[in-house]
Amino acid sequence: MQNVWILGAATKSQSEVSAEPVGQGGQAITAVDANASGQPAPARAPSPYYQLIFIGVIFLVMYLILFREPRKKQKQLQQMVKSLKKNDKVRTIGGILGTVVDIKDDEIILKVDESNNTKIRVVASAIGKNLTSEG
Repeated sequence: MQNVWILGAATKSQSEVSAEPVGQGGQAITAVDANASGQPAPARAPSPYYQLIFIGVIFLVMYLILFREPRKKQKQLQQMVKSLKKNDKVRTIGGILGTVVDIKDDEIILKVDESNNTKIRVVASAIGKNLTSEG
C-alpha cells in the first residue's frame, strides 16, 4: 500500500504543520519547528562589515606594494644623484661604467674611456648606482 501525505494548514502557530496520511484510519502526525525538536539552529551569515574591513585591508596592502615602495626607491635614487661629486665611479641604468667629470643641473658628463678620453653626457636620472660609495 502506498502512503500519500497531504499537508494541512497550521492550527496552533506558524511553526507547526499538521499532516494527515490518506488511507489510514485518522492518524495525525504533527511536525514541529527544527529549534523545538532539539536540532541546532542554522549558522548566521557573517556581517557585511567584516567583508568591508577585509576589502579595506586588501586595498591597503596593494597601496603599500604598488605605490609606496617605488616612491621610496625613487627618493633614495634622487638622494644618491644629488650626492654625486667629481671623480665618483658610477654605473648607468643602461650598464655603462664611467667616472663623473662634470655635473650640471640635470646633466652629468661621464668619462667612459681613459685612453681615448671619451666622454658622454647623460641625464642625472640615468645614473643607476654610485660604485665609489659602495667600495
